[in-house]
Amino acid sequence: MLAYIRNCIKKWTCEKDGSTAIEFAMIAIPFTFILIGIIELSLYFATTTVLHGATEGAARLVRTGQVQQTNGDPQAMFETEMCDLARLLIPCNKIQYEVITLNDFSDFANHPVQYDADGDLISNGFAAGDVNDVVLIRAIYRYPFITPLLGPILGEGTDHSKLILSTIVLQTEPYDFDGGGA
Repeated sequence: MLAYIRNCIKKWTCEKDGSTAIEFAMIAIPFTFILIGIIELSLYFATTTVLHGATEGAARLVRTGQVQQTNGDPQAMFETEMCDLARLLIPCNKIQYEVITLNDFSDFANHPVQYDADGDLISNGFAAGDVNDVVLIRAIYRYPFITPLLGPILGEGTDHSKLILSTIVLQTEPYDFDGGGA
């Protein structure tokens, strides 16, 4: 009887059928989480790039005076441009922004980003300035992590989201130049 049990154990430990399936079963779940985490981090960095690109595109309208010289609503024109450039990855209603006219470039230090208790931007409004004015443009988006393990590690607050902030300080161009000669 003892020899029979020994032979069964020996046969069981030497058996190689199914070992690959068992090894894969042990590795499959962590491997899947790693793949999903890589995809989510890629989306986070892509969203960061999209927000900055949308901020640059909307800032260009301010820099060239198109926003200031519009016949319609300057703020709506700014929002539309930002939304058109960001809507691939960011819902337009989730972008928070402010456009502030500064005295000069050194005045930037007097306008730190301010948040309310929920972590939303306390906006100082929309003031696109005039010719040769220095303008501060900030856009903020809270990226919500979907992956269960990534949110608590990289996220902030109870909702485990990550704040993406894009800031541009520029001087508007002399867009009122009529181009007439002597």
